[in-house]
Amino acid sequence: MSLPRDGGCRCGAVRYRMNAEPFVVAHCHCRDCQYSTGGGSAVVMIAPRDGVEVTQGETTAYRVEAENGNFVTRSFCGTCGTPLFSDLSGSPALYGVKVGTLDDPSAVTPAVHAWTVSAPAWSLPDDGLPRFERNPQG
Repeated sequence: MSLPRDGGCRCGAVRYRMNAEPFVVAHCHCRDCQYSTGGGSAVVMIAPRDGVEVTQGETTAYRVEAENGNFVTRSFCGTCGTPLFSDLSGSPALYGVKVGTLDDPSAVTPAVHAWTVSAPAWSLPDDGLPRFERNPQG
């Protein structure tokens, strides 16, 4: 799929556009992603922060302290609750975008499993993708 990629929340109040390719697409199994999805993982694109623009509406945010002492701000639609973005204080140039919020989520494919140290056994499929106990490095 070519750029730009558009997406938004379930109710349509928040829309965004991605103008940059993600660095990686990952199944993230951290506890925060489990809470935000109500499942075993979230599928997240890690993209350049300046390549993602909210084009309509405003998000609501919730900030938590990460295991390493940095902060993760999770942005979602305040109307329908759709999780949209993750902003990492320790990596301000990066932005996490939830793949399921793309207008065409089939256009990207996860490449890794991250934060497997927190994954419930039932959420780790035997799909052959590389696994990282925490964040992939490099």
